[in-house]
Amino acid sequence: MKRIKLSISVLLLLALTAGCKKDQIKGEWLIPEAEVFDGGPGKDGIPAINSPSFVQAGEVNFLDENELVVGFLNGNSARAYPHRILDWHEIINDEVEAAKVAITYCPLTGTATGWDRVINGKATTFGVSGLLYNSNLIPYDRETDSNWSQMQLRCVNGKLIGTEVKLHAVVETSWKTWKEMYPNSLVVDLNTGFNRNYQIYPYGDYRTNNDRLLFPLSNHDRRLPRKTRVLGIEVNGKAKVYQLADFGSQTKMIEDVINGVQVLIVGNGEKNFAVAFERNLEDGSQPNFSPLQNQLPLILEDESGSQYDVFGYARSGPQAGKRLLPAKAYIGYFFAWGAFYPELEIYQQ
Repeated sequence: MKRIKLSISVLLLLALTAGCKKDQIKGEWLIPEAEVFDGGPGKDGIPAINSPSFVQAGEVNFLDENELVVGFLNGNSARAYPHRILDWHEIINDEVEAAKVAITYCPLTGTATGWDRVINGKATTFGVSGLLYNSNLIPYDRETDSNWSQMQLRCVNGKLIGTEVKLHAVVETSWKTWKEMYPNSLVVDLNTGFNRNYQIYPYGDYRTNNDRLLFPLSNHDRRLPRKTRVLGIEVNGKAKVYQLADFGSQTKMIEDVINGVQVLIVGNGEKNFAVAFERNLEDGSQPNFSPLQNQLPLILEDESGSQYDVFGYARSGPQAGKRLLPAKAYIGYFFAWGAFYPELEIYQQ
């Protein structure tokens, strides 16, 4: 089989021909049908990975220290899904200690989320529909062929329309930081079963060129450079973003209120991570917190001396075993959050 190469000229051609094929865009939609675009490759033209292979973190020699990975933890099993691979596949269906999860990533909006693959009691896998809304990935589930909005975290077309995604918390960070957090992590290997050149980023200067967009948006927010990486939090239709660069070289904690809900944001600009939680533990209690320095993956300590990791789990002290509830939050490009939320708030230091 010949190696598949997507040159910049091919990508531009895909963008120019986007929206020409409408056979998939049918039935009732919860998003404007006229703003759903065919991205070009077609359904499954970007193939999801359904049986990922892994290597130990210590054996990885294909990642640079500053490359981004999407990290997931369940029980004692930590796994990293490199952007280098997700750029070409966008979805990895996996199972980690009985947790059936789909790691979804949209290179055009820079957004990564972890989805529970069990819907209404049935396990499914997700594929790439080839459709886009606000430049953002529209996955489809293979059980019902329904279409979902990655950033809206809900089914927007098909049998499951209106169903919300059950999220699994993920942490997007640099490969260097993830190794520091979880040195025994497994990492998705380049042996994916597909013949792709993972040494090449398939979208040219897209990540850094703030003037380059490939598809139309419903709203343009130019208050920040378009490709600024932000942590966005959504609460009952309202959203607020926090710039990763604002967190600085020390782990910083922000207490905020979004649409009446108290949230806790913790990040470190030098370590390249930011995560968000609801202010209360699973049992409803609300301890007082302070940030921890140089103890990754531990990032918070409460008044009882209990210490919490980046996934919100209390790992020591009287609260051990309890968890801070993850907020509905993920990192993405600023323009994408602005496209989905015209009344978007920007956190000011």
